[in-house]
Amino acid sequence: MTATATAAEILDEFQAVFTDEASFRAWYDRMLPRVYAFIASRCGGPGPLADELTQQTFIEATRGSASFDGRSEVATWLCAIARHKLADHFRRVAREEQRRRKLVVRDVSVTQDPLQATDERDAIERAMRSLPADQRAALLFRHLDGLTIREIAALLHRSDSAVESLLARARHGFRAAYEAQGHD
Repeated sequence: MTATATAAEILDEFQAVFTDEASFRAWYDRMLPRVYAFIASRCGGPGPLADELTQQTFIEATRGSASFDGRSEVATWLCAIARHKLADHFRRVAREEQRRRKLVVRDVSVTQDPLQATDERDAIERAMRSLPADQRAALLFRHLDGLTIREIAALLHRSDSAVESLLARARHGFRAAYEAQGHD
């Protein structure tokens, strides 16, 4: 049997899943344990989160069933979808944690002497303005928006290593400009 025939057979079998409710139910019951185990092992074990991500995986698989081409086993394809759902979840959690940290920082800033806080903010703004625009953008994307090196590289149309160098120069330039104003 050729690889193409095998892929075609896998694809035919997968498409048959959606012909009636009984076929779908049998397929779902067969795939559920593997997908659930895959997710649970990566998100802290069985529980509500694993349940939710498993459900999202099967919803996405049903919506995107036309994109399955049979080049892999269906369970492998489902686990790839599950991996994306896990990544989405962890990115969402990271964004929420970052927002909470920013709120804590803002709360601390409010309790400072307002004149000192204003002076510090002004010093930060002056130090940022002293940087070239690409360095300023890289710092803002990295430290305010929490973007990865790869995401910044895509936004600035540069390589990952170029962005890392840019950030190193930006941090150095910011530190020098900030310290030149009498801050440390």
